[in-house]
Amino acid sequence: MDKKLRLRINEISKSYKLKKKDYHKVIDSLSLDIFDNEFLVILGPGHCGKTVLLNIIAGLETPDVGFVELDGVKIDGPNPDMGMVFQKTGVFPWLTVMENVELGPRFKGEAKSERRERAQKYINLVGLQGFESHRPPQLSGGMKQRVGIARAYTNNPEILIMDEPFGALDAQTRYSMEEEISNIWSIEKRTVIFVTNNIEEALALGDRIVLLTECPARVKEIYEVNMPRPRDLMSEEFLLLRQKISENTDLSIDSEV
Repeated sequence: MDKKLRLRINEISKSYKLKKKDYHKVIDSLSLDIFDNEFLVILGPGHCGKTVLLNIIAGLETPDVGFVELDGVKIDGPNPDMGMVFQKTGVFPWLTVMENVELGPRFKGEAKSERRERAQKYINLVGLQGFESHRPPQLSGGMKQRVGIARAYTNNPEILIMDEPFGALDAQTRYSMEEEISNIWSIEKRTVIFVTNNIEEALALGDRIVLLTECPARVKEIYEVNMPRPRDLMSEEFLLLRQKISENTDLSIDSEV
């Protein structure tokens, strides 16, 4: 069965003006197709243009050249069908976990009983049941990130965009969150675009890995990852593919942030 195309990125380029006459190109003629319900990982070194690419996909920035289409319609501005999770959690410290998670539906005017029911579903899904009345200062970094993920899912996006969401976490918490987000994706089956500069994280999560070049970002290679989930990080297949990607990029094999 053919995969359903959801997003088409067509020959986009983006530059920023640094001085009066000088421009810094961040993305150069980048094209990419993204399919329904896939977990796509964008992998690249720091400051190569990954975040700018995500902002263009989400409609937060406009490419100088080219375009992005969602279901055949050009994206022109922020799209309510897309949710974003950032490295910085962005949770509101004066709101409880429940109040943070239900914020989007609340702003849309959804009835309290309906939005609370959906928010509770995702609070449970990210493992925060029992913490509904806690506020962010009472939570660990990993728990705050779980709040951000639950909030994004509660908005019911068609596409979930995640910009290095676990980069600031310690190694143990990071591995735990990778397992968590993989489990949620297996249940929800939404299209996820996940950015990282960590090779192991990319292999643990992705159906496909899009390897970008140094800045300006271009697609250097696309890797299909056909290993069953949950991924065995010590399997021969995993280690061989990790080595192959490592040899094709400036990222280290340990892939530390």
